[in-house]
Amino acid sequence: MPIMDVRYPAGGLDKAAKASLAARLTDVLIRMEGGANTRKGRAFAWVLFTEMGEDDFWVGGRTDDEYVAAPGKFLVHVTIPEGYMNAFHKSEVHAWVTSAIVDEMKQDRAKGDSVLVVIDEVIEGNWGAGGKTISLDTIADAVGQSKDGSRFKWVRSYYEAKARAYASAGYPRDAGGLLPSLSMREGA
Repeated sequence: MPIMDVRYPAGGLDKAAKASLAARLTDVLIRMEGGANTRKGRAFAWVLFTEMGEDDFWVGGRTDDEYVAAPGKFLVHVTIPEGYMNAFHKSEVHAWVTSAIVDEMKQDRAKGDSVLVVIDEVIEGNWGAGGKTISLDTIADAVGQSKDGSRFKWVRSYYEAKARAYASAGYPRDAGGLLPSLSMREGA
């Protein structure tokens, strides 16, 4: 269920550039989801564009480009489920998003220092769709991703460790933040 919110200066992207960039970023979302290029996988891949007025986008205390590198000001929030990516996967996403923007803006690949990519992780149990709470367990099933692959094994290991930490710290059993398939039992 990844979401990208691309913030950019007013007038920085026309309709055609947004359409092209949205297609590229959707491909990034699909790739970062482990290749969930299915109907439901694509339905979870949202790209939002937020145009910022000149007096709403400040860098270094200024609204001009004094402290801005090519291709310009871009702030991209990538929202993902907690525990879905290790440090390597996050680094890939930072590079893929920056590359998509730099390429779309027709800049040299060495550029992009002012393209900031922030990965926001949503705590397990805080995603919802259709009026229901959904989890990584159900997202994997919905988009057709195997739970036998290395990615989901890593996710499961992450949440097993989190369950053990919660249990050892005495968190209430209904504290949330864990996969529904795991309970806060001793030695989880």
